[in-house]
Amino acid sequence: MAKRENFKSRAGFVLACIGAAVGLGNIWMFPYRLGQNGGAAFLIPYFIFVLLLGSTGLITEFAFGRKFKAGSMAGIRNVFDEKKKSGGLLVGLIPVVGLAGVFMFYNIVVGWILKYFSMSVSGELFSVDVNSFFDGFAGNSQSIIWNFIAIALTLIIVYMGVTKGIELINKIIMPLLFIIFILLAIRSLTLSGAIEGVKYLLNPKWEVLLKPNTWIMALGQAFFTVSLNGCGMVVYGSYMKKDFDIPRSALSTAILDTLAALLASFVIMPAVFAFKLNPMAGPPLLFITMPTIFREMPGGRIISIIFFLSILFAAISSSINMLEGPVEALMSQTRLNRKKASIIIASIGFILSIPLNLSMGAFDSFTNFITIIVSPTAALIVFIVFYYVYDSRKALEEINVGASRKLGVTFLNFAKYVFVFITVLVIILGIIYGGIG
Repeated sequence: MAKRENFKSRAGFVLACIGAAVGLGNIWMFPYRLGQNGGAAFLIPYFIFVLLLGSTGLITEFAFGRKFKAGSMAGIRNVFDEKKKSGGLLVGLIPVVGLAGVFMFYNIVVGWILKYFSMSVSGELFSVDVNSFFDGFAGNSQSIIWNFIAIALTLIIVYMGVTKGIELINKIIMPLLFIIFILLAIRSLTLSGAIEGVKYLLNPKWEVLLKPNTWIMALGQAFFTVSLNGCGMVVYGSYMKKDFDIPRSALSTAILDTLAALLASFVIMPAVFAFKLNPMAGPPLLFITMPTIFREMPGGRIISIIFFLSILFAAISSSINMLEGPVEALMSQTRLNRKKASIIIASIGFILSIPLNLSMGAFDSFTNFITIIVSPTAALIVFIVFYYVYDSRKALEEINVGASRKLGVTFLNFAKYVFVFITVLVIILGIIYGGIG
């Protein structure tokens, strides 16, 4: 069996995890959710949830992967075999299938971003009706080739391996992403009327803290923003060295992911208000609202290129993690090497995503099923297996290996009882609300 790869440095590991966590949800969902739910007041429940729940989830998934030196599929199977329980392979398959499902629908959107980036470069974006173009492009066969290119880009990086592919690319694009966001935010804030967007984001409406909906939306945003799905962060954790500080790495990931979401808010919302457009457009914010702004903004073509490049960085860094999870799972259960496993999983993902390219109804239904039910269920499975089926004390020992500040029984009880209960709640509320993350 080939020697398992590791991240070379803690910084490389954290940047890869931030890359996995910083995705399109940070960019099109967080800004309008922040403004819609009380501005700065919304940050109170959000910070509480992301620091407590997000960090706890990341710590657990990292530790699970490192403990078994495997992704969730092999790790769960190992636990079941050790405890002489049947069904380990089937249970371990759920997180992998869930992440593969995310990879399928997510790369359709990455394809849209690639198309808009190319249109920004060519100037075509400034000669079309952006409303009618998006309606004709999304859910149409035209998007298939762009979906293919998106998957091919991700495949190349995963094909290269952990250190030469995943770690290296995240060391380059994640610092660039933050630099671009800062520059774009400065430009956005200098627009006439941008102050209204700042007020929308930051003026606290304290009364919203009395509304259950505010806390529910903050819970969903915090849970999903750090990419808790029982697979992606587990497999990254499996590449951690024993001297990596798991709690510190988890906290760094949660904080920097939140910072990226805040920066994205100050890129988008001041510009939206400066041009008097709809701040609650959701996904069309990227593909209709922002192109409309760039057409009217001085130097809009250059800014459009830079903007869609930054969105592409955020999207690809997450897509890498989504492909790596299923690839590692296939490698762990077969004798296939990384190159063959990468090509097989990417090819299957592309073929199965073709129907989703052709129908927005199918795309929406599939996306909701995966994100509302499968992904949080997969995260729940890893928690239950690690803390209940395996051994909670041994789990805590693994968490504390390499940690500068050791976690104790309080953390263990929170993870076993509070986090597990809240994850069940996330699933129930997601079904009731049609999605909260």
